[in-house]
Amino acid sequence: MIVGQPLACFQPFIDTATGLIAGVEALGRLVQADGALHSVGPLFFDPKVSPSALRRLDRQLRDDALMRLHEAPTDWFLSLNISPRWIGRLRPGQVPPSLGQVARAGIQPPRIVFEITELGGASRRLPDVVARYREAGARIAIDDFGAGYSQLDRVLALQPDILKLDMRLFKDAARGGPSGEVVKALAQMAEKTGCWIIAEGVETEPELHFALECGARYVQGYLFAGAEQGFFAADAFVARFAALRDSYVRRKLAERLKHMALRQQLADLMITLRAWAETGAPAEQLPAPVGYPWLLRLYQCDRHGTQLTPNLEWRHGAWQADDRYLGHNWSWRPYFYQLLAEGWEERRLTLSSTYRDATTNQYCLTAGQFIDNGTRLLLVDIDAAGL
Repeated sequence: MIVGQPLACFQPFIDTATGLIAGVEALGRLVQADGALHSVGPLFFDPKVSPSALRRLDRQLRDDALMRLHEAPTDWFLSLNISPRWIGRLRPGQVPPSLGQVARAGIQPPRIVFEITELGGASRRLPDVVARYREAGARIAIDDFGAGYSQLDRVLALQPDILKLDMRLFKDAARGGPSGEVVKALAQMAEKTGCWIIAEGVETEPELHFALECGARYVQGYLFAGAEQGFFAADAFVARFAALRDSYVRRKLAERLKHMALRQQLADLMITLRAWAETGAPAEQLPAPVGYPWLLRLYQCDRHGTQLTPNLEWRHGAWQADDRYLGHNWSWRPYFYQLLAEGWEERRLTLSSTYRDATTNQYCLTAGQFIDNGTRLLLVDIDAAGL
């Protein structure tokens, strides 16, 4: 049983380029007799509520949101949730009822984003219906991207304009670790397919920083506002967002300064290592790596990427040799062809981006420099976590 009066509430999307509100998502509420608002979300998973009652509720909420959009600035968009469960009931050739609602409300379709939820229940007709939305001029978003049934093949089939990162995955990723790399990879994929990213559930400053790190075009969450009955002024959060963005930029600048300091340390270390390597001296004559706690190992390769020397690692107060990788070829690794592309012509120190080492499962960086007139490469692996 559905108790209460249906009401659409609106949670804003903040444009990360301007700090302005760019649009809102319509979220369903039921107004109780005492004025309290209850989310309609749990009803859609309650087997005691009939599908017909849920469809009526869904359309009532959508009508309310569309009619009230006239009160918002004309450049805002409205995101409406659409469940594939309803799509399977459409007759072949039938115009989706949601498009009829948009037309009756007098809203131009380009202002509408249809947010596809529950991809696990999507019917085979979903791509056809999505094509109808797009032909009408509306945009398409996929919700909870990166979780459950939000597979990449669905993204390729639907070609959405917007991807909303799964909230639980996003929050876990913002704390760091492997999930952070997964979400960044998803964001990069979205960028390559021409999608904008929305980070929802942004509640803390570190989560906003991570959203910016992922290149999110819009952010949504309680750090700025929850779902409200009315609309905020378009510039309501500009000052707050600017302060938070400045905090992020300061943090990135500090990281960059650390990176520059690391390069200077590496340059000093390479002077010592190069003098040792070019004389062919034994490992016993190599100085202790005092002041370089992040040094994992050093080794040499020929200019084609084949390892010529054992790995040397500082353990128990001495250099230890590991010859397991002699003869291995590393030319296929991203850091190696970066060295070939950038290091040879200028004979300069090159530092890779962070990657996960396939053997040790550590996050690493690799620094390298040509020695002996370009016949060999001196390489140093660095523990990224140790930095």
